[in-house]
Amino acid sequence: MIIPIKETCKLIVYRLIPYCFFYPFFKIFCRLEVKGIENLSSKEGILIASNHLSYIDPPLLATIIPRGCTFMAKHELFDIPVLKYIIRYYAFPVNRQNPTASSIKTAIHKLACGKKVVIFPEGRRNMGANDVSFKNGIAMTAVLSKKKVVPTLIEGTNKLFPKGTIIPRPAKLKITFGEPLDIHQVGAEYKKISQKIMEHITQQTTVKNFEELSSIASDRTIHKQ
Repeated sequence: MIIPIKETCKLIVYRLIPYCFFYPFFKIFCRLEVKGIENLSSKEGILIASNHLSYIDPPLLATIIPRGCTFMAKHELFDIPVLKYIIRYYAFPVNRQNPTASSIKTAIHKLACGKKVVIFPEGRRNMGANDVSFKNGIAMTAVLSKKKVVPTLIEGTNKLFPKGTIIPRPAKLKITFGEPLDIHQVGAEYKKISQKIMEHITQQTTVKNFEELSSIASDRTIHKQ
């Protein structure tokens, strides 16, 4: 069977580039650790909701997620020379300031076709700040598509590429895919659903916060005395 030139180019850009370039970098230089990959085993469409620490997050997820994925990405990326020809293989645009129904419809269509769609509920990079804001697009897509949501936590990419740097620094990366959530059964308003998804994302971390560790250490010290 002869594969059309267009499909061959798509295959090279979409699958071979991530595995030949990014995977060795993430696995060797970043000591990548992945947990819960079995939660993506379904052949049906899955909505992946992830936190967003760095611009390297999309390539990281595209490399790791089995059978590929597509992203809801800010429309400004599609205006950047060279990048716009590559990103169209991986993502579809959304206007974060004035979101339209077409972006949600595109996501729902891809999910119905069995695709894995990645959405960053925060709508922008959050460099580890405590005040986590989020958009309602993730909730709308989950409810209208009636697809399960996999809460995903990325750790370490903000240390790999600190803000304002383009040269990677040694950092251990970790991705945790949580158990799929039946969001469409919640029956709450979009804002509450989005908040619930964000809570599940942050709960994927092994140690929720430094204060919890400090509290445990303090309690042990008191008991010893």
